[in-house]
Amino acid sequence: MTSILFKIAINSCNNLSTPGPNKLSWNYLKSVLKHEDCLVNIIGIVNTCIDLGYWPNHFKKLTTIIIPKPNKLSYDLPKFFRPIVLLNMLGKLIKKAIGERIQFHIAANDFIHPSQLGGLKFKSTTDIGIALTYIIRSGWSKNLPTNTLVFDISQFFSSLNHCLLMKIIYKVGLCCGNHLSQGQMISLTSKPLSRVII
Repeated sequence: MTSILFKIAINSCNNLSTPGPNKLSWNYLKSVLKHEDCLVNIIGIVNTCIDLGYWPNHFKKLTTIIIPKPNKLSYDLPKFFRPIVLLNMLGKLIKKAIGERIQFHIAANDFIHPSQLGGLKFKSTTDIGIALTYIIRSGWSKNLPTNTLVFDISQFFSSLNHCLLMKIIYKVGLCCGNHLSQGQMISLTSKPLSRVII
């Protein structure tokens, strides 16, 4: 992890976001990270976490706020509420910086099919709409029937072949130290420690 990547990640954060359980705001975190010593120390923590394949429990803590959806006749079913998850801000920033780095390497090595539009930087629902319109109109211009199949893979990360994923990550140079095992990879993302506020 580099200071440039970290600065890019924090500058894109909205100062108006509600802080998580550590009560740090983006504004405060931005002012702390302007000091080079603080930035270097935090990047040292990040790189150590990556090398060891360890994500501290402190970063997994979150607060869930349950907000009732407006204009409901009754609030006796869970679907009438919207849970809002507030994450630890420093952990969120670190994940954001790591995500930026991974997405750069994914794009640079052409790991994603060009038609993949969801969950990528510089891609949006507008891009999906334009692509879909193009496909439909191309079919119509050839008098072909046109259908659309859209799907979302639930629990995608947990169903991945983690050994293959780690080989790919290592091959593109994302793994700076020890290999992460499947268990370590899952521990980076799973089992958040939560607190619910209603």
